Amino acid sequence: MASPTTTAKVRANDAKTKAELEAEIERLKGDVTKLKDQLSETGQRTYRSAQRAASSGIESVKARSEAAIEDIRGQAKDYEAQLEEAVREKPISSLAIAAGVGFVLALLTRR
Repeated sequence: MASPTTTAKVRANDAKTKAELEAEIERLKGDVTKLKDQLSETGQRTYRSAQRAASSGIESVKARSEAAIEDIRGQAKDYEAQLEEAVREKPISSLAIAAGVGFVLALLTRR
């Protein structure tokens, strides 16, 4: 059997160990809280960075789209000018072509 001094030492050791464990648990809680805060901050920074990248990408696409539209408008005006010139140079041929196209479209839409 254990002597009373040995039992007292074990109990003292148990109390010390219990206090140390409680202190370690509190430190771990603090560490977990710090990690949670760091992860939250990192997530927010990543979100903001992705948002900025998406915004700049949208602006880039918008600018390219507007440039493409302007280019298409310019080409359409060029084609229109060429067509007007061709009609002025050969009005009878243009009229015959227009009549032929109209006749073909009428046949296609009749069915």
